[in-house]
Amino acid sequence: MSMEDKICMITGANSGIGKATVIGLAKLNATVIMVCRNKERGELARNEIITQTGNKNIDLFLCDLSSLEQIRKLVAEFKEKYQNLHILINNAGVMLKKRILSVDGFEMNFAVHVLAPFLLTNLLLDVLRKSAPSRIINVASAAHKRAKMDFDDLQSENKKYRLFTVYGISKLAEMLFTYELSRKIDGTGVTANAVHPGVVNTNLGRDQSKFSQWFARKFFKSPEEGAQTSKYLASSPEVEGITGKYFVNKQPKQSSEESYSLEYAEKLWKFCKEMTKLNIYQD
Repeated sequence: MSMEDKICMITGANSGIGKATVIGLAKLNATVIMVCRNKERGELARNEIITQTGNKNIDLFLCDLSSLEQIRKLVAEFKEKYQNLHILINNAGVMLKKRILSVDGFEMNFAVHVLAPFLLTNLLLDVLRKSAPSRIINVASAAHKRAKMDFDDLQSENKKYRLFTVYGISKLAEMLFTYELSRKIDGTGVTANAVHPGVVNTNLGRDQSKFSQWFARKFFKSPEEGAQTSKYLASSPEVEGITGKYFVNKQPKQSSEESYSLEYAEKLWKFCKEMTKLNIYQD
């Protein structure tokens, strides 16, 4: 299988699942755009990937995805250089022990897991549609299954901050966004699916206790294992045209009952549209 004629963009691409996904697609000869926050770490990862795969068509774009302004700048820079985009993988993630606000004033989990994919994807939809058939892949988490949406407290202001609760809510919102997106773009030749990579040992756990980090190294999946389903959704002809699904271990699975709520999906879409001041995509 070759992806020689495909252009792929992956966020959070310099480490963990993102880097492993870049390597997997680079080995298939795809042109891969790495979106990274840190220039030094991004360039180091890019050089390692080129050396490892022999694929020189690996590009680096810098963007702090917690900043709406930087996302808009990223898209403008991308469109200046590229006319097509076949695969968009919203992979970047955070997991913070305390409540931190983005530069725009949003709780960081929500900013990176929900608002960033929402804005980036919508701003790139024109290129994705022009490049169809194309695919959008959102790296979600099974943590969404334990979460409940609270639209009166999407920024986790009113309750005590609990990491896994807040993280799970942001991932449930990401599922709702994925399903609503798939409905809005149905028939355009662009598909949108979510993936649970498994419980993976990544840099997201760097702020956890030493015991938690040791446990993750010993018992969790490697980034390479965690990247397999993202790579599959990006490259396999078997999933051409499949949209609005939640994949685990390369298989479509049921997500939580709440993730299928049309009411919640529409409410979240409206909220994200207002918060990002998105005006190019008409409902």
